[in-house]
Amino acid sequence: MPILWVAVLAFVVVLGHRFVPHGSLIEAFLPWTGLVVPIVLLLALARRSLLGLAATLLPTLAWLITFGGYLLPRDTGTPDLTVVQHNVSDENPDPAGTARALLAAHPDLVALEELLPEAAPVYDRVLAGDLPFHTVHGTVGLWSRHPLTGAEAIDIRPHDLGTDWNRGLRAVARTPAGDVAVYVVHLPSVRIGITGFASARRDESTRRLDELVAADPAARLIVAGDLNTTVYDRGLRTLSPPPEDFAFTWPAAVPVARIDQVLARSMTVSRVRALPRTGSDHLPLAAEILLQP
Repeated sequence: MPILWVAVLAFVVVLGHRFVPHGSLIEAFLPWTGLVVPIVLLLALARRSLLGLAATLLPTLAWLITFGGYLLPRDTGTPDLTVVQHNVSDENPDPAGTARALLAAHPDLVALEELLPEAAPVYDRVLAGDLPFHTVHGTVGLWSRHPLTGAEAIDIRPHDLGTDWNRGLRAVARTPAGDVAVYVVHLPSVRIGITGFASARRDESTRRLDELVAADPAARLIVAGDLNTTVYDRGLRTLSPPPEDFAFTWPAAVPVARIDQVLARSMTVSRVRALPRTGSDHLPLAAEILLQP
């Protein structure tokens, strides 16, 4: 029976997505597999199939096991740090307005990507009042409420790109509760094909980032950036379990995936939320962080 097979397939894909060959495309949009439920339900009603109605429980159960917690209210407590991550777009017509929008989240750290040399001073003029410490390397930048030390570019280039490709930095934020190493990165984009994502450059850059983070001696560490992948993608080894929030950030006009991330080591990212649209093709992401893991 086709309805039953659709329901079984949806159940298997949601719970076993990491075993699907070339499954990165599925993983990027995994929360949307819940749309299978009303489709199966409508087909069962149209055919007056009791078996089809019962089969609806399979994808429903799989989706609830995976994402049910996202729908429940929870108290995450008062964050120790608020981090705003935003790919501001190199075509953003209003950098100053974008910076003001980011400050509305009362961040302690702001990580920016696609930061053009001529736009960086504009962002700094607006952000500096609340976030007086900053560093920019290549097309990524970090603004902080707390002093920054040891700021440097990091090399996460795929092997076939030149030295002018500079999309990573590391700095240490001297917070009242202790030092926190902060990475700001922009991983290579991917291309969607019929077999999934063409993601070789992104995956190579991710591996280089993983190696740097693994070797980093900092006890507390944050990675913020446009990772061009979701936390479900098998190509990404997250530093901490992501919070149970959807917070889709891309594309800004109709967000369907969160490819902007804030991840942590020896801390807890307790909540993430998408902020209102700016002049970018991404939505900003605000992350609340508890210093206790």
